[in-house]
Amino acid sequence: MLFTKFALMGESLRKYDRDWPVTFETDPNSDGAKAVKAYLEENFLKPAGGGGSMMDKLRAKRERFESNGLNREFGVEFRPDTAEFAGQRVAGEWALAKGANPDRRILYIHGGAFTVGSAISHRTITSNLSQKTGCAVFAPNYRLMPENSRLASVEDCQYAYRWIVENGPNGPGPVDKLAIMGDSAGGNLTLVMAQWARDNKVRPADAIVGLSALTDSVYTSPSLRNNFETDLMLQPLVRPVMKIPTPVLAWLSWSRLKVRPKDPVISPVRGDLSGLPPTLLHASAHEMVFDDSVRYVAKAQESGSEAMLQSWSHLCHVWHIFDEMLPEAHQALDEITAFLGQQGLKA
Repeated sequence: MLFTKFALMGESLRKYDRDWPVTFETDPNSDGAKAVKAYLEENFLKPAGGGGSMMDKLRAKRERFESNGLNREFGVEFRPDTAEFAGQRVAGEWALAKGANPDRRILYIHGGAFTVGSAISHRTITSNLSQKTGCAVFAPNYRLMPENSRLASVEDCQYAYRWIVENGPNGPGPVDKLAIMGDSAGGNLTLVMAQWARDNKVRPADAIVGLSALTDSVYTSPSLRNNFETDLMLQPLVRPVMKIPTPVLAWLSWSRLKVRPKDPVISPVRGDLSGLPPTLLHASAHEMVFDDSVRYVAKAQESGSEAMLQSWSHLCHVWHIFDEMLPEAHQALDEITAFLGQQGLKA
């Protein structure tokens, strides 16, 4: 068991734990916070407790996610496109605000626990990014689990990365400025891409942004348990595994994913964090993956990379998507815009 624990889990990350200060305090009793709580109870907690098979629940969840991008107007053009590299094709779409610069590009990798989500479901974020930054934003529809392996999503993002370096919304053309950005599972893939590009001599991004990013697939962050009651979005996902010992969970993860949980290809915090592009992470101090961001930024800074964490109190996982309910969503997106502007990504 000790060998299995070492082989699957790797070194302890406790040395990177910090009592991280909250950057922005928010009111948990605001009208927006109450509206989001009601939404999460209706769309996450209630469906998780209902009947039906796991696949039926997954299909219903995918439909709910898609509806977020289909039932409102966004004020930007959404242009379908296909990233093609080395014979591989990854469909997706551009979000293009009026006057968006086609040579300043953001590769946006959507979240959804690697099982749900698409370019359509995350139009709230991609449209806001294009409007606020003046950049062209491409969101790839990477392959999802359980129909595909976990590594399929990594491969698709690599193809999309190589493609966007040489292709914009108007066709072939080298990128001028590039950011890679994603939320939750997409934040994990974003951070994985940063290390992959460095190690494979692919043109590095000028900026990296992760929103509520999962950085450790060994699942050892203290906040996973400490913030369980305050994270209504991730509760249904995490509840079934809360009582499983971490070494056993690591073994189960390996047997399912066919890759060791400690491998940086799925746990970017466990990789070499030196020589990375300027990185900004956003996380709520009351969500379960908060310490994933704390540990990543602490290790990246110790490794000599430019990394920063901005935290908000009393907000849900990936609150940026609730732009019609939460002023804090726009505040966070404005902070991202300012950061990207510092890296030359604001038109």
